[in-house]
Amino acid sequence: MRIRPTAALAALSLLFAAPLAASAADKPTDPQIAHIAYTAGVIDVEAAKLAISKSKNKDVVAFAEDMVRDHEAVNTQALDLVKKLNVTPEDNDTSRALTQAAADERAKLEKLDGAAFDKAYVDNEVAYHKQVNGALESLLIPSASNADLKALLETGLKIFQGHQQHAEHVAATVK
Repeated sequence: MRIRPTAALAALSLLFAAPLAASAADKPTDPQIAHIAYTAGVIDVEAAKLAISKSKNKDVVAFAEDMVRDHEAVNTQALDLVKKLNVTPEDNDTSRALTQAAADERAKLEKLDGAAFDKAYVDNEVAYHKQVNGALESLLIPSASNADLKALLETGLKIFQGHQQHAEHVAATVK
């Protein structure tokens, strides 16, 4: 069965694909990168909290708890970094589109229950982490000018690659 791309995945794909071919002048700035990364983390925390409240599957709940813990920790580090650097994260078209796509996906997930919810949530997590990891590798990390921001994004990438593998493992167990 082929999984239909979710709204969040589609937004990430559309928003990150165009800048890859753009000139250096069109790359996101550090304040924009900080906001995009933070927004992506918040989106995953919100989805995970929904899963914790709705799922009865212990593997899905454990995965969701990991998502809350890890994404909140990375977002705390990101906020500490922007304070240290005296930088204000800059809202932008990408972060706004991510927020809207996440709201649309959440509305779909809220209508589901039981195994249907578990499958949709975990499948979305696999797709979402693949897309976020790709965006980190190909756009956000290479575009970051500040060494501390770049290091935080690289650390986040390692964590989120683990999340993708964990999501794939849970997806294989969810029927």
